Amino acid sequence: MGEARRRASQGLPPRQTKDKQDTSSRIVSWLPITQNQKQQFYSITQRGAWIGIGSLIVLWVVVRFIGPAAGWWIPADMS
Repeated sequence: MGEARRRASQGLPPRQTKDKQDTSSRIVSWLPITQNQKQQFYSITQRGAWIGIGSLIVLWVVVRFIGPAAGWWIPADMS
């Protein structure tokens, strides 16, 4: 039996939905972006930037040190 039918048969009111509307002010009145959305965007892009920097460092270590040490390739400046 569905939730709505069960609640109706028991005499309960319909379930209330949770409205998660952002009540923070907009950045510009004509732009539908709020201050909270701006902060979320900043945090996501900052995390992505640090992940990119970390992966670039890991790639550089692999190409420069691990690959030649394992004999996978020889760098052009070491031949």
